[in-house]
Amino acid sequence: MKEFTFHYGRGTKTFALDESKIIKEIRMPETPVMEDIPKGVLEAIYHPIGTEPIDKLIKPGQTVTFICNDPTRVANSFDFMPVLVNELNKLGIPDENMQIVFSLGTHRLMTHEEMVEGVGAEVASRLKMFNSDAKIPEDFEYFGTTSRFTPVLINKHICHSDHIILTGTIVHHYFSGYGGGRKAVLPGCAAMETVRHNHSFMLDPASGLGKMDGNPVYDDQMEGVALWAEAMKKRGTSVFLFNAILDAEHRFLRMFAGDYIAAHKEACKFVDQVYGVKIPQQADVVIVSCGGYPKDINVYQMQKTMDNAVLACREGGVVILLAECEEGSGSAVLEETCRRLGSVDAIEKEIRNRFVIGANKAYAVTRLFKKAHFILVTALDRQIAKDMLFDGAVDTVEEALAAAEQYVGKDYSVVLMPTGSLTVPLVE
Repeated sequence: MKEFTFHYGRGTKTFALDESKIIKEIRMPETPVMEDIPKGVLEAIYHPIGTEPIDKLIKPGQTVTFICNDPTRVANSFDFMPVLVNELNKLGIPDENMQIVFSLGTHRLMTHEEMVEGVGAEVASRLKMFNSDAKIPEDFEYFGTTSRFTPVLINKHICHSDHIILTGTIVHHYFSGYGGGRKAVLPGCAAMETVRHNHSFMLDPASGLGKMDGNPVYDDQMEGVALWAEAMKKRGTSVFLFNAILDAEHRFLRMFAGDYIAAHKEACKFVDQVYGVKIPQQADVVIVSCGGYPKDINVYQMQKTMDNAVLACREGGVVILLAECEEGSGSAVLEETCRRLGSVDAIEKEIRNRFVIGANKAYAVTRLFKKAHFILVTALDRQIAKDMLFDGAVDTVEEALAAAEQYVGKDYSVVLMPTGSLTVPLVE
């Protein structure tokens, strides 16, 4: 027997396992960690991809809006934002000419304390900060409609500065291909109807994890952001990207800056290298952690780990998922949809007939139950877990393994995924 310790919420869970059962422990390949973060930030913005260096773009006295991630995304903005802000000061941009907009998409509003935690106390005390609230129609400007009929409604706070700097990190995304890049704007700073219509294309089989070409969600986002960016260009506004890639311990590996399309595509190549991990075969049982807080803050965020884990699981196998879910499901609509409809097929039928944000997560979660059984190791309310059609919700991995035996027997194989929100299993 060997002991393993996986991240769980803000702590860990330890369990023992017969080593002979383990096919593979999926970990990110060893990649050098960035030791000097300020140096890395400056290197990226002064040697950007597809644009001039930051000092050639910025003129003294101009205005700058930063778009930053909300707490559901690990970005370490508190590390790079002070460097960016202080560098812009040196280039002649005073604090009063800069602001931060948090790209919430359709997530809940951030508290002031969360904003301070996100970008660091120093930056928070110096710059104006705003939530992008998708539910306030008057906060959005219209920039046309995509060829897929998505209305492009973008938060006005990112429409009236001389420069817009999109920040964040990049991981694989289960239906829009990759995070980062254009997602800071759409869905990050888009109105509810814009997000709803764009995300409806997740039902198209051409959408999916790690897909760009021909992915209708990605293509629609790119087209929508291009309409906005073109309008910004006519107003004399530049759009500049700063995206980073982190390891499982939230340490910086690489930073990419420049053109929001070209720099993002280069970054995604690196994401494939560090997050894609080969496995010899699929296992009967996958034991996976989201990687702890905030990746397992709620079911809404946890679901992305489910998509990665199921790639390592054979048909009819079991995924044991460690996810504390300190904020519960993360969506009243998600809960209500599962409770009211009560089956995977009924949820899929309704979402195809009428696409609703929140209900789409009910579909995203439960569609995976057609391939594998899911047993949660969680603090989630047991009735909520049952309503959401999970096969079980327990306190320990040992309890989950005992429950798994009813589906796979006692002689089962295992794949371990300690950082399941990041790593993507690739069967050799």
